[in-house]
Amino acid sequence: MITATIFVLMMTPGLSFFYGGMVGAKNVISTMLQSFIAMGLITVLWVVFGFSLCFGNDIGGVIGDPTTFLMFQHVGADTFTTSTGKLVGGATIPLALYALFQMKFAIITPSLITGSFAERVRFSAYMFFMMWFFVVIYCPLAHMTWHPDGLFLKWGVVDFAGGIVVHASSGVAALAGALFLGRRATATKNAEPANIPFVLLGAAMLWLGWFGFNAGSSLHADGMAVKAFLNTTTASATAMMTWIFFDCLRGRKPSAMGAAVGCVVGLVACTPSAGYVTVGQTIFIAFVITIICNIAVYWRSQSRLDDALDVFPTHGTGGIFGTVMTGIFIQEGLISGTWQGVVVFLYHLLAVAIVIVYTFGMSYLGYWIIDKLLPMRVSLASERVGLDFSQHDEHYGLAHIGERELAEYEEHIREKYAAEK
Repeated sequence: MITATIFVLMMTPGLSFFYGGMVGAKNVISTMLQSFIAMGLITVLWVVFGFSLCFGNDIGGVIGDPTTFLMFQHVGADTFTTSTGKLVGGATIPLALYALFQMKFAIITPSLITGSFAERVRFSAYMFFMMWFFVVIYCPLAHMTWHPDGLFLKWGVVDFAGGIVVHASSGVAALAGALFLGRRATATKNAEPANIPFVLLGAAMLWLGWFGFNAGSSLHADGMAVKAFLNTTTASATAMMTWIFFDCLRGRKPSAMGAAVGCVVGLVACTPSAGYVTVGQTIFIAFVITIICNIAVYWRSQSRLDDALDVFPTHGTGGIFGTVMTGIFIQEGLISGTWQGVVVFLYHLLAVAIVIVYTFGMSYLGYWIIDKLLPMRVSLASERVGLDFSQHDEHYGLAHIGERELAEYEEHIREKYAAEK
């Protein structure tokens, strides 16, 4: 479990490479930092009160008591029993290790959102939104899904490693962000990604880290962990090849970008069911969801929606349909052919609907509130010169910034300071 925890943390810098390589050269550093910074901010919030909100003593099946593990009190080498007599994290590992493992899930979830509003979000405003998302959206969803007294768990909803808690929630929040912030002023359909080798490196780190993400969610060194491991790598391989061949069938050339996106879609697709379904079922799930996501990416590219790195068409769609497939293929699900199986499947649909509506509504509210206090979007001059330079005074390569853009940005700064003075 210590090893699995390390692997899950590695996914966040992997995501920063994955996203950083996709954006334009003027926004590589800012995009990577938006993921990387979560390892600092969410870790502190998790230790202070986040773990308690997710796994503290139950309040109405929706949220945990924030005082249960406040400042990590009672989080140590021993196990912990809730006020209802149920173990948090099981009986085989220390509670502190379970808390650290779950922390890594909380870190990567808001990082996934950043791809939707890449190249136009103000860094300080994004930090505030990350905190809003973590407290208002992630913690309740994690509690309802994974706490032994959580509402979704009581309904029989299965989310092995984060199909709805991580991917559906981040994808829907990304959709809300793309709608709220609007299109990039500099967006073009044929924009060149800055570094495709970064994308491949990030995808490889995500694939490797996902073994800890899924197999570690068994919380044991047992057959279920091995099944999750097998299903994870099989789903990713299936999705990568499906994405490539489907692109070819649609008249496109096989691309490194397509292979990288495809393998990540497969990882997302298998996440909610990884420990419960057969490898044959996993291949079917990955194949179907990859085609759905590929079509969703195409539809998004033809629309006015500027989800810059296709977070909703990949993570959101993959997490939603992966959860629906889980309700079909788990042993107690629709495939059982019983009335109880129908009920379990319908509860999965209900949970997905609740997550979509709640996450979209609260995310949009968060964007709106923060925007009133601190504009979420950078100025036009800042966007044109790139966020690396305008937000962080750093650059991936000044050659990508034209003299006209720099002059316009400097004039903008002078006018801003004059107005403040």
